[in-house]
Amino acid sequence: MTDPILITGCSSGMGREAARALLERGHTVYATARRPETLAELKAKGAHVLALDVTDIESMRAAVAAVEAEHGAVGTLINNAGYSQPGPIETVPVAKARAQYETNVFGLTQMCQLVLPAMRAKGSGRIINVGSMGGRMTLPVNGWYHSTKYAIESLSDALRMEVRPFGIDVVIIEPGAIKTEFDTTAGMGVGIDMDSPYAELEVTNGQVFSGAYGKAAASAEYGAKTYVKAVEARHPRHRYLNTASGRVVVYARHFLGSQFWDAAVGRAYRWR
Repeated sequence: MTDPILITGCSSGMGREAARALLERGHTVYATARRPETLAELKAKGAHVLALDVTDIESMRAAVAAVEAEHGAVGTLINNAGYSQPGPIETVPVAKARAQYETNVFGLTQMCQLVLPAMRAKGSGRIINVGSMGGRMTLPVNGWYHSTKYAIESLSDALRMEVRPFGIDVVIIEPGAIKTEFDTTAGMGVGIDMDSPYAELEVTNGQVFSGAYGKAAASAEYGAKTYVKAVEARHPRHRYLNTASGRVVVYARHFLGSQFWDAAVGRAYRWR
């Protein structure tokens, strides 16, 4: 019931590893990326390869139409595409923040809108939105990124209740620190101005992320196991926090409150 599986952002990281793992388990997988030539390895393993840019509505429509032409409907949509945009709220240009929302939020939402009519007609389907542990806690210098992941949380919760009567599941995967290409950009801002009042904080943010994505980070292969679990579960959970460290951080933020969180983060960032 969950096939065919359409996955965005398969050129690297957990998207690529999830596609590989699902193929190995015998699923029908449509792997997509802005540059389909990056998907040669997955194609050799049996994936159907499509060009898909979540900021280009025509490419999204074409990809969904290609799957529906062969199968009638997408069985599972995995909204995996997304990226980090660090930087202080005051100094990140709104144009760059808007571009991040176009990929992380609006692209994801438009993909949902495109697959839902055929899913409803079929009476089944599954949408898996890849959020982040950062959708349930916030760090300084990462507010714009966190806000996109908070948006995914609320949109997914609303969508889950709206489409449940049509036999459609909506699931959120909330990765913690996973060693992928993501970590090469997660600690980098839009260029640190050393004359900025936030320069010290931005430098420390890079150090914090380097530590978090070092030896403590899980592999992309480990992270992909959660994707498989969310696809294959007969009754999937609403949320999957896929690292132990992520669960500790999220639960600490939730149960101990904002004063504790601010104090703990302030110490970690050595921020006055």
